Amino acid sequence: MLNRRILRIKAFKVLYAYAENPALTLKEALDSLESSSEATRDLYLYMLSLIPALTAEASARIQAAKGKFNPTEEDLHPNMKFASNGISALLNQDPDFARLLEKKKFSWENNDAFLHSLYERLKTRDYYLEYMSAKESSLAADARLWKKVFEEEFEDDEELAQILEDASIHWADDLPYALSVCIRSIEEMGKTGRWNYPPLYQSDILKAAGKEAQSDRDFVRTLLSSTYGRFSEYSALIAESVPKWDSDRLYTTDIVLIAMGLAEAETFPDIPLKVSINEYVEISKYYSTPKSRGFVNGLLDRLIKQRMAQGLINKTV
Repeated sequence: MLNRRILRIKAFKVLYAYAENPALTLKEALDSLESSSEATRDLYLYMLSLIPALTAEASARIQAAKGKFNPTEEDLHPNMKFASNGISALLNQDPDFARLLEKKKFSWENNDAFLHSLYERLKTRDYYLEYMSAKESSLAADARLWKKVFEEEFEDDEELAQILEDASIHWADDLPYALSVCIRSIEEMGKTGRWNYPPLYQSDILKAAGKEAQSDRDFVRTLLSSTYGRFSEYSALIAESVPKWDSDRLYTTDIVLIAMGLAEAETFPDIPLKVSINEYVEISKYYSTPKSRGFVNGLLDRLIKQRMAQGLINKTV
């Protein structure tokens, strides 16, 4: 599930916490990394459970309308297409899905106001109206609808953001990635009629498919440990490389990213330097200042070349 980009981001956040609080031990840092990684898969599971929760909201509305004092013809003979969609039924009938939700105590019951507003919003969407009026009724069509819902409705929803922030400190930043995994699962369910709980790491998925892959868990734990162990050395090297700058003017985010880039270059001879540099430049776009992209790119490239000349970095690719 987790690819190396998001794993680098998770390691960066832990190392940033260490830079701000040097009392953080390596064991605590690794435990935090593990918790953060698992939290992303938990968020995926929680968001996917919105499918049966929102379907149940639609069914409850239909039943309530039928019980009105003077129900309309539409109330008595509603369009049941959404309320009986196959993706929700598939998840509801999956024992592993139910077991995981129960184990993690995941439920949307206390967020009925959000479900209400989400359903009201959904009913106004053109793609929903087209789905409800289409003659086609199939699992594939249901999957296409839910894919659209996950693409369009959640990433910028302030009410949802608050729910997730209250539930976990890890979830707010991880939502876009978790949604992308939900969408892949929905597409797969539409094709196969089955739901599969994704392995935590992308490398595990590749291995299960019979492909050779180095462990992403080993990669990120080694990356974090290597950076942690030499962080003081790397920080001093970075400060020495920009003598015209006061150390206070160096952003902690940039120091951590450059330190991680150096550690990755020295620890993983099979990862091309261009890949490593590009990864930390990309992360700097989202977690540092507007000028950090150029700073991280230029200084990391210069320090890597310097250490290669000193024989401290050796590459096999």
